[in-house]
Amino acid sequence: MESNPTIVFPEPRKVVIEERPVPAPGPDALLVQTRRTLISTGTELTILSGDYPENSIWHHSARYPFLPGYDNIGEVVDVGQNVDRKWLGTKVASYGIHARYATLPAVTARPIHVNIADDHAAFFTIAEIVMNGIRRGQVTWGETVAVFGLGLLGQLAVQFCRLCGARSIVAVDLADWRLLRLSDRPSVVPVNASTEDVGEITRSATHGRMADVAFEITGDPSTIPNQVRVLRKQGRFVILSSPRGPCLFDFHDLCNSPSYTIIGAHNSSHPQAETLNNPWTNHRHAELFFDLVADGRLDVGRLISHRLPYSDAPAMYGQLLEDRSKVMGVLLAW
Repeated sequence: MESNPTIVFPEPRKVVIEERPVPAPGPDALLVQTRRTLISTGTELTILSGDYPENSIWHHSARYPFLPGYDNIGEVVDVGQNVDRKWLGTKVASYGIHARYATLPAVTARPIHVNIADDHAAFFTIAEIVMNGIRRGQVTWGETVAVFGLGLLGQLAVQFCRLCGARSIVAVDLADWRLLRLSDRPSVVPVNASTEDVGEITRSATHGRMADVAFEITGDPSTIPNQVRVLRKQGRFVILSSPRGPCLFDFHDLCNSPSYTIIGAHNSSHPQAETLNNPWTNHRHAELFFDLVADGRLDVGRLISHRLPYSDAPAMYGQLLEDRSKVMGVLLAW
């Protein structure tokens, strides 16, 4: 019987590949044979590191042994007794784990309805998160946006803001290597915060008006007080990362007096079902993402830094724990 190699975090800072049985789909589930998975350099590394505050959401949700993964591209090879057999052979995106075979509820699978590469489709979860954040931030035509942190989420935030019609996008990071991954379009203004004055560059790019919207995507709460300073009065500040730990923040000077709106944008804030007022569920965003990739309006190829066989995953995770400053999209082939 074929085995099912599966990536496991048995304890903090340890990664192994276990040979497990191929699972059988439940009555309402699919069995997917994985082609590609994408490593999350945010959520997965946070759980792997064990570096989160006591009594935080992370502390209560991360239980070892932990099965990581939520960017899975594969083909449906079996279905449960209550599932239409038309699913068989369908290429799907799912929140399946890093394993050769994964089961998942049929209702959660996203059919990939256009012809795009597996490597590109694997960014769908990251895209869903960012698209939801852009909508919650209400970015619109002609506005100026500041994006702090140019990992995968930040890189896609820049691209989506441009598609929304943002006039200038001030893209901020500490690493030149990440800045070089940005689009070379004139609306994108790269800034290295370690050597350049973000506030002055934002002022210059906006004719002195400052940014309408800023996105926090660094994950470092200590940087937030400086980030909000690029906003105009009554601007919007969107938390698109998952910053961990406390932050010393003067709510009078940095929120109440300028009347900023602070917006949380966790992936779970997607609506559970389409409504006339808000049809943009995870599934609708995934569908739009696949369309944008297929017609060339979204470039995710530039976000791939590593393509590896799944057997190299333990070493890759070890490298990421030590230094992820020169790593972007890490794809595992199964």
